[in-house]
Amino acid sequence: MSADRENHEMTPSDIALLLADTADRVEIGTAPVQAVLRGGRRRRARRWAVTAATALVLAGTTGALAVTGLPGGGRADRGSDVAKPPASAAARHVYAPQRTEIARGTYRGEEWRVGVDVWGAPHNEREADRQFAAMAALGVTPADARKPADLVGKISYFAMRGWGDSERPQQVVFNSVERFERFRGTDMVAGASRLGTGGESSGRLVIGTVAKTARQVTCHWKDGTTAVAEPAEGFSAHYTGSAIRTVAGFQGANWFTCVAPEGTSYASAEVTR
Repeated sequence: MSADRENHEMTPSDIALLLADTADRVEIGTAPVQAVLRGGRRRRARRWAVTAATALVLAGTTGALAVTGLPGGGRADRGSDVAKPPASAAARHVYAPQRTEIARGTYRGEEWRVGVDVWGAPHNEREADRQFAAMAALGVTPADARKPADLVGKISYFAMRGWGDSERPQQVVFNSVERFERFRGTDMVAGASRLGTGGESSGRLVIGTVAKTARQVTCHWKDGTTAVAEPAEGFSAHYTGSAIRTVAGFQGANWFTCVAPEGTSYASAEVTR
């Protein structure tokens, strides 16, 4: 396991889920992902699925979907609550995800970009069938879902990296969870990927999640330099590829990115404010 992981009680299942740490900085085949996985303080193991590698654990806490009552009226004999009808699958983003662009830039004269898609949890197998097909049409595969029924009651999310006009966006970080975990303090999970194709860009793009209270993440590069990500909205003229952003539909944590300069790559990351 990674040497910079803090000590905490590990169950056999936790250990199995964290075996991806043994693949630190190893690429499998020609896959455009370098699994450089680092974590801050953890209350329990978190898993991310990372393309062409196993995965690390992520996830947090949202409350269960609740039915809210409304007052029955002004008269005392109308005291019973009236339940709101459940939201439709479309309103819950079951068949089309909420999409947030979190990073963009230029590499080899072509634009690269990273977006996060969050799909709502299907309530039943019928909804799961349609969601599974919609995901397949976009070229994404949810984590640990061998059949549509595996998605029932689970929120799925994908960090997608694209480069140029001809390359179809590829899922880099992904998972399916019953509820999001709420990150606190310096909790974080991060992984490094490529900006585009070609080994020289390997490890230059860092994608991760941090607590919503985090105001600054510092990414350290192998050449000893650093990049700082801070909360941002939109893409200003001074944007460098490093920022902390809120992602629609993703509760419990914010996402961040850092971009290493040419000639170096990811070493570590930490919440510094």
